Amino acid sequence: MNSARPKGIVQPHHSKLQVLTRTIDLALIMASLYVSLIIYDIPLDREYFLPSLIATAIFGILAENNELYQNWRGASLFDEALRIFFSWLGAFTLVISGVYLYGTNYNYSLQAIELWIPLAPTGIILTHSIQRASLSYLRRHGFNTRFYAILGANSLGLRLYTALSNMPWLGYNFVGFFDDRAEHEDRRLDHTQIDNFMGKFEQLLEKAKKGEVDHIYITLPLRAEKRISELVLQLADSTVSVNLVPDFFTFNLIQSKWSNVQGIPVVSVFDTPFNAINSIAKRIEDLLLCLFILPAIAIPMLAIALTLKLTSKGPIIFKQQRYGIKGEAIEVWKFRSMTVCENGDNVIQATQNDMRITPFGAFLRKTSLDELPQFLNVLQGTMSVVGPRPHAIAHNEFYRKQIEGYMLRHKVKPGITGHAQINGCRGETDTLDKMEARIHYDLEYIKQWSLWLDLKIVLMTVFKGFISKQAY
Repeated sequence: MNSARPKGIVQPHHSKLQVLTRTIDLALIMASLYVSLIIYDIPLDREYFLPSLIATAIFGILAENNELYQNWRGASLFDEALRIFFSWLGAFTLVISGVYLYGTNYNYSLQAIELWIPLAPTGIILTHSIQRASLSYLRRHGFNTRFYAILGANSLGLRLYTALSNMPWLGYNFVGFFDDRAEHEDRRLDHTQIDNFMGKFEQLLEKAKKGEVDHIYITLPLRAEKRISELVLQLADSTVSVNLVPDFFTFNLIQSKWSNVQGIPVVSVFDTPFNAINSIAKRIEDLLLCLFILPAIAIPMLAIALTLKLTSKGPIIFKQQRYGIKGEAIEVWKFRSMTVCENGDNVIQATQNDMRITPFGAFLRKTSLDELPQFLNVLQGTMSVVGPRPHAIAHNEFYRKQIEGYMLRHKVKPGITGHAQINGCRGETDTLDKMEARIHYDLEYIKQWSLWLDLKIVLMTVFKGFISKQAY
């Protein structure tokens, strides 16, 4: 009878403190506008209320997207302040753009708006700082503290200990590591790596029954499923809170997330950062960048097209089949820089002093100006301004067999510039390690993606991403 009974549902953790923090942040945006208006003796009427309400809602979305309210992040106050500032800047920019786009007849006070812009994020940052300081103070003085132990003296356990130690405001006091296994580099770390080893499981169980431990984190490897079940069963004879920490770091996680299907926990190992909201944000970002960039490059593109027509025979635009998002074939545009237009199963990479490259084409490739037509691909939606550079299909088919995780770079749209390019991974990949370095940066980009990372890459491309000695 008991074997047929459901053993429970894994549910996401929701902190009431997080909900309260969200509510206070949104209220501070409205309150800061109200203060700004009072200072200049302006009433808070519909003219100001509706845009501010929209700005508040957008801030909430952007802040959630930037993981501002995610528990256990362990981020520094400076990092949190940046997330607040950029979330507010994005929300305000979108609202003010919409106001001017629709050409409303509202007569806003420029002075009040100029005061509101810095006042809103400053109030939120100050509130978060006070919250952190208050929690740290209370927990340093013994209020709402917890004692925890780690069952599993391995690299994952050490990583967890380091993370929790960097968050003193949680009020977690470490009891020690416990492990039944003998010292071994693949199992349990030795005393030189872990200096607070307290004993075996029996000692931990005894402490748990005495109420000396509030939380136990089990960091044993997934292959020890039977042993973990036995340990959890014995810990049920105590009031300790037991937390299982799966060693998913044995995989090369890409945007890992957990969810549940009818109560069944599901963990994604490889996923894309672009859910519905992120996809819309990324597309808006691309269109806004094109709005600023295309007018600036229109005349240079025209000049390049005329020069190509006068200096060499062949089409001005070279169109090549490459892999896009989900590994689907797309047509990528470039200014022609060679005397040939290779687009088949055997595409030879350009090398130093390559006879196929025209004199003007060498200049275009060296300065990356040959890639300017790809902004038209961005408008079409097949490419993004920032993302992994698209490779010829022939190169994809070769390297996917040589480099582990190569095709994961196609979880996102290919880009005109990317994380690999600003880190010097451009041009010919005549050795496997050069391509491996490029793929490493591409996957790091997917893992860490945010709108702010995109903007950082765009800015760094302006200063260091166009010209390279390795671009032939």
